Amino acid sequence: MQFPDCRWNRKGMVKIMRITNKIMQNNSLTNLNRNKVYADQLTTQLSSKKKITRPSDDPIIAIRSLRLNTSITQLTQYYEKNVSDASSWLKATEEAVSTTISVVTDMYEQCTKGAEGVKTPSDREKILESLKQLRDEVYSTGNTDYAGRYLFSGYRTDTPLTFQGATKQQYTITEQLDTAAIGSYNYIDTGDLSSLTEANAQSGITTEEKDVVSYDVHRIQLAYSSCDKDGLPVISYYDETGTEQKIELTADDVVSVNSENPNPYTSAQSSATGVTFIPETGELILSDAVYNKLMAVKDDTATDDINEGEIRITYNKSEWNKNELRPEHYYACESEGVKYNEDFLTNATNDVDGQIISYDMGLNQTLRVNTNAKEVYVPGIGRDVDDLIRVTDDTIKMQNAVDTLDKMLEKDPENADLKERLNAANKALDYLSNKMQRMFESGLTKMQNHLDTANLALTQAGARGQRLDLIKNRLGSQQTTFKTLSSENEDVDFEEVAVQLSSAELSYQAALMATGKIAQTTLLNYL
Repeated sequence: MQFPDCRWNRKGMVKIMRITNKIMQNNSLTNLNRNKVYADQLTTQLSSKKKITRPSDDPIIAIRSLRLNTSITQLTQYYEKNVSDASSWLKATEEAVSTTISVVTDMYEQCTKGAEGVKTPSDREKILESLKQLRDEVYSTGNTDYAGRYLFSGYRTDTPLTFQGATKQQYTITEQLDTAAIGSYNYIDTGDLSSLTEANAQSGITTEEKDVVSYDVHRIQLAYSSCDKDGLPVISYYDETGTEQKIELTADDVVSVNSENPNPYTSAQSSATGVTFIPETGELILSDAVYNKLMAVKDDTATDDINEGEIRITYNKSEWNKNELRPEHYYACESEGVKYNEDFLTNATNDVDGQIISYDMGLNQTLRVNTNAKEVYVPGIGRDVDDLIRVTDDTIKMQNAVDTLDKMLEKDPENADLKERLNAANKALDYLSNKMQRMFESGLTKMQNHLDTANLALTQAGARGQRLDLIKNRLGSQQTTFKTLSSENEDVDFEEVAVQLSSAELSYQAALMATGKIAQTTLLNYL
């Protein structure tokens, strides 16, 4: 048998412990305090709506709460900040690329008109003016920005895609090309007929019909026109033995586009280097010998660190017009002591993936948001339009010369000199008209290629947007799930706590009544 409130003495006998009134009072107060603490805990839960107020209340709930809240904070950042920012970036990109596609489509339509055949002077003037306007517009769209960051400038989000106005700043540019950059260009020697007027038609013009000739030349068209005449271009390539070769041009190889002697399109055959540089148009005219050497370059698959099939051309340009592409977005170059894209010269030429801007969309998950300039605004768009503008302008000038001579012959129909000039001008006009038609036909293919490039960029941006929508839905579901788990872990059940609080208050009131009766009776009442 066990006896409460008793102790065993040395003799093994039970010694009953005496309970005093003081002990009963102390025990009652202790129990009352426990009831109050419990009631306070329930009251705090009701007011805070949480099961715990400090980690020591329940370490397990506290640890689980920290983990869940960390996950919710991350999901909130992804869902409410990153997704929203990425969505706006992609929408702005899609709008800019769509605008560019519209501009290039208009260029394609102008090429269609030019390829239809002989046009009236008025039609040619309209085509010329439209091409000039479209050329200025196509690259200006690339300066679209979002929240102060330019969309197509890679990591240089503070630098626009093009120059914002006429600028003087020297750049040493290295273009990395291949044999596809070497093309054929039809040149028509019209002598001085394009400058014919009524004043000089009989005395100042010397070109005869036999002087008007048409021939094809080998040409490399650089990314820019209006290049510097100093800082002469250097062509680097690897020969069939894998040895690096350089063609360093001299001052004798620089010929103005308006020069008659030497002719810029024929002098390369007799040049010591075999190359003629036309700085105004940014063209390199190659002799047959140089053409054969460059066309023979081929990459050796056995060497990974060298691209033997690459042709590098280094040149200078200091005068920039508004809306010309900034070279630091495209090429390895140097300006004012700053070197840009040096790694282009040691890595692959295609560096589109080199400057990717990605947003975190979850643990170990990112989404690319930017589109680089090379994926849409290739320099070839402007250069192709330059060729079309030039041939259209030449054709218009020759048409004006023919019209001028026709009017003069109406007044003096027996003038032999005027007839000779008219025959020469008509021959030149026929050549130029045919050249214009062929170039516009070729322009259809080129513009279609540019459209395909822009459409691909738009498709890729759209695909990223669709993926972003899926990510947004997933993050929203995850956020809801984690918030539910957090609520189940931290939040109290109001009904249950309210019942427990009511019970605790009832127990507390009963304890107060019992304690009051005990406190009223003392030993003195029985003396």
